[in-house]
Amino acid sequence: MPVIIIDSFQQRSTEWLIARCGNPGASSISKIITSTGAISKQREEYLMQLAAETVTGRPEDSGYLSRHMVNGIDREDASRALFEMIYGVEVRQVGIVFKDEFKMFHCSPDGLVGENAILEMKNPMMKTHVKSLLDGILPTEYLGQCQMSLYVTERELCYFMSLYEGLPPFILEVRRNEPYIAQIAKALDDFWVSLCQMVEKIRKMET
Repeated sequence: MPVIIIDSFQQRSTEWLIARCGNPGASSISKIITSTGAISKQREEYLMQLAAETVTGRPEDSGYLSRHMVNGIDREDASRALFEMIYGVEVRQVGIVFKDEFKMFHCSPDGLVGENAILEMKNPMMKTHVKSLLDGILPTEYLGQCQMSLYVTERELCYFMSLYEGLPPFILEVRRNEPYIAQIAKALDDFWVSLCQMVEKIRKMET
């Protein structure tokens, strides 16, 4: 079944919030499975959140944006333009991507690059960015997001880009990790079953 790419609305728009309501996404995969492949301790709470969203049809919005999250949003266009200039490519912006027509889970990459790559951009704290520059590896907290996004989009390469104004950019080419992707796939399938069961249980309470 083909991947479903929706670009008729922008990320963080009302339509985007509705599309991902009650649906597990790549940015929250750490709430389902850890970077080591273990079941996350946050799984049950995430289940309850998505079950409530599914039943009510309303996404939970904490309303909280850290300074670094706001900076990232403000600098997103400039960051994307810098990436395009460095690599000589055009990045396609999308709203949301589902793996197939069942729409059991999704990702919202910062862009699609060519036919086989995606882009994930971060604007972290200064010390976090410097650590990435010095270590030269993908920060553990983004491992799941990158691999799940590759799984959903069925692409082979994720360009991970970390930026902090005044410092050199950190760009890493992250390839598919098939054993870990297999763990993600199973964890998502199990999560979906649990989510459906919880939603059914809640709805029975309404009758």
